[in-house]
Amino acid sequence: MPSVDAPPPSPMKRPLYESSTQYKNWRYSPERLSQIRSTMNEAAVGVIRKTFEAYEPGSSSNVSFVNAHEEHLLVTFYVHKISQLCGHFRFPEEVEATATSYLKRFYLKNTVMDWHPKSVMLTALFLATKTTNNPISLDVYASHIPNTVASDVLDLEFLVAQSLAFEFAVWHTHRALWGIWLDIQNLSDSLPDISKTQGSIYESALIHVRAARLTDAEFIYTPSQIALACISLTAPDLAKKWLESKENIPLPENRTDIPPRPSATTLFASIEAIKSIITNAGKVPDVEAVREVDRRLRTCKNPEKVVGTKAYLARKAEAEKKAEEKKNKKAEIQKASGAADTDPFGDPLSEPVKPGLVDYDDDDDDD
Repeated sequence: MPSVDAPPPSPMKRPLYESSTQYKNWRYSPERLSQIRSTMNEAAVGVIRKTFEAYEPGSSSNVSFVNAHEEHLLVTFYVHKISQLCGHFRFPEEVEATATSYLKRFYLKNTVMDWHPKSVMLTALFLATKTTNNPISLDVYASHIPNTVASDVLDLEFLVAQSLAFEFAVWHTHRALWGIWLDIQNLSDSLPDISKTQGSIYESALIHVRAARLTDAEFIYTPSQIALACISLTAPDLAKKWLESKENIPLPENRTDIPPRPSATTLFASIEAIKSIITNAGKVPDVEAVREVDRRLRTCKNPEKVVGTKAYLARKAEAEKKAEEKKNKKAEIQKASGAADTDPFGDPLSEPVKPGLVDYDDDDDDD
């Protein structure tokens, strides 16, 4: 009897999160984050110093440039400001969390010496209201923010979207927290007094989730890991029981498509690391330290971005010259091809020549 070949093994199934752009493009190690920020800061200082020297030789020697740590401090402060603005507008948690991620991602691609976080923050928040389906009128939005007009928000919108690589979807920790919390309710051996304290445990964990937004945790760990760490900060025994309940679930036999489960030791180590990050870094920066960085930023900002400076006017004139040359070149090409006098929408459509199924003009009678 001929042998029957066994069916090929099913491809390994991965969590849905691992198919997201967040998992693929916005996850880093702590060392890589530090390297990105340092490299970008050094490159920006080099370009700006060169620009200063091009228009005023020797002027860069008196400039005290901000370093990568100071840039990050300023960005973190405006992450906190997003929370305050969301409270003013009464935006939902989804908008606040999304805007926070947008701002932090933006400054992995850009420097505060080119674009001040205060301006980018307003654009990131407005963009988040649209991508989360919580829209607000631009005029209403700008009118509630002092010294802000609609153009201040819109002028940077494409730049922000481009820096995000147009990847607007964000997987949030507060959603993972809610999912874990619902699952905890089903634990048969949960803590005896959980019915009395469950509201306060969840609210306390949510406070830790909001503190985590001030840190780099979302670039290093998954939303569910951060959520569990936030529960552990509030009720460590409860978090441990939930994690153990998942570890004790038997895996189906002969299922090669299910990835191996990480050990409890590995998971506990990650949870402890996240708790340390939130505890140590999840704080609003000192206001005086931020003011000092902001004061120095005024003197080391890229002069090409400062309206009225020689560098700004020169760059603007160069951009206008290039635009004019491009326009003239296009006009010359159209003139040479004889397309200048043609309809830009194309030639008019001709009448159909194919007769219909019924000739209504045929009134020939066979009388």
